[in-house]
Amino acid sequence: MSDPSEAMASPPPMVQAAPPAVAPYHPPPNVPPPAPQVQQVTDGRAAASALFAILGLIFSIPLGLPGMIAGPIAYFLGKDARRRIAESNGRLGGAGAANVGRILGIAGMIVGCLVTLVWMIVIFNALLDTSIGG
Repeated sequence: MSDPSEAMASPPPMVQAAPPAVAPYHPPPNVPPPAPQVQQVTDGRAAASALFAILGLIFSIPLGLPGMIAGPIAYFLGKDARRRIAESNGRLGGAGAANVGRILGIAGMIVGCLVTLVWMIVIFNALLDTSIGG
C-alpha cells in the first residue's frame, strides 16, 4: 500500500449532480373560484311543444286536420315555454325544443291546411261527379 501506483488507481472523486430545476412559485390569482353549475331542467312545455309539433306534422301529411289542430297548440306552447325559460335566469333549459315546437307547429299548420284543402277538393269533386251513375 505504499506503492504510489496504488494511489493513482483509486476511484475518481464523486461529481455532484446539479439539483433539478424547479419552476418559481407563483401565488394563485386573486379571483374567486367559478360558481358551481346548476343543473338545468328542460321545461315541460318546451318538450310538449316539440312533441305536438312533430306528431302534428307527421299526421298532417296524410290527413291534414291533425296538423291544423296540433300546429297552433305546439306554437303557443313553444311561445310560452320560451318566455318561461327567459324569465328563469338559467334554471330552466329547453329553448331549442321550444323553437323546434314553434317552427314545426307553423309548418304543421300550413301543411295541414294545404292537405285539408286538397282532400276537400277531391271529396267535393267526387260528390259532384255525375258521370259514374250515368
